[in-house]
Amino acid sequence: MRKSGPPKGLISYLVLELLDERPRYGYELLGEITSISGGHWEPSYGSVYPILYKFEEEGVAERIEREDEPDRKYFALTDAGREELAEKRREIGGEAKEFGDVVLGFYHLYSALATDDRFEVDDGEGDWAYSERYSAWIVEQTIRHHERDFGEFERIDATPEEFYAAAESDGEGGESGDPGETEGDAKDTGNTGDPEDTGDTEDTESASSGAAD
Repeated sequence: MRKSGPPKGLISYLVLELLDERPRYGYELLGEITSISGGHWEPSYGSVYPILYKFEEEGVAERIEREDEPDRKYFALTDAGREELAEKRREIGGEAKEFGDVVLGFYHLYSALATDDRFEVDDGEGDWAYSERYSAWIVEQTIRHHERDFGEFERIDATPEEFYAAAESDGEGGESGDPGETEGDAKDTGNTGDPEDTGDTEDTESASSGAAD
């Protein structure tokens, strides 16, 4: 169980990866991270720029000048920054379960506000509501993105306790594979082709924007 928000250092890690790709400026980084999240999460302006200035002070990144955009502050990764990135990759790699807990925790809260009699949320005239329809939309988007990135979605018939126990066993040197699979059931669920070649690319892209049907 995670007792705070997304894993510590997540924004720093994303900034490092994006700077490793090519030099960028702060607002561009904000837009790219928002795009990666499907348009559903954007770090604050006040979180990205202090990270860039801290990286510059520590020699992790350096400011570069561009003749075509002299007034814009571009940052590029240094050799020290690439070393920092390697460390961050290990750090964030170890936070996968905590990241999953954030996703699951907020979904459970959303569902509780829709169904638990202890809560009497007034949905008013908002575009969204705490309801079965919108819950189903969230689940639908999750499945669509899973299939886009990993291949056909297959349900895992395991309780949380069974799933976590299997995952822990794998981490201790057990057989690799999906923690929810029983012995002999493991199968290749990797991406079977172009992630965009789903047959309903237009529907998927519009769904990713965050607008409900």
